[in-house]
Amino acid sequence: MTPFGQKLRDLREERGVTLKAMAHAIGVSPAYLSALEHGNRGTPTWYLMLRIIGFFNVIWDESEELERLAALSDPKVTLSTAGMNPKATEFANRLAKEMKNLDAEDFAQFLELLRQRLKAKSQR
Repeated sequence: MTPFGQKLRDLREERGVTLKAMAHAIGVSPAYLSALEHGNRGTPTWYLMLRIIGFFNVIWDESEELERLAALSDPKVTLSTAGMNPKATEFANRLAKEMKNLDAEDFAQFLELLRQRLKAKSQR
């Protein structure tokens, strides 16, 4: 499941909306919406995002959060380390090979370290 898929499911469940009802309301198939929630589909289009935001009638901040999560939720990530430090290539390849062996806490720690490092660099 992707961050966007989890948020979508949470919003749906909080409001007591079935997957089938939501799919019909926003003009997609239930299979597509299920695949989007489970992370088996890429980032939704801007047009679909507008329909989802309208469906839930969310406030501005929450719609920005949905857009942010959608941008971070493509399950098929491609990255290039060409021209970067050799450690970047090693890191990317090791992460790709070992991701399946990591758990939620491992990912949370990686993300927190990344946030801290980027914040420190932006303050320099």
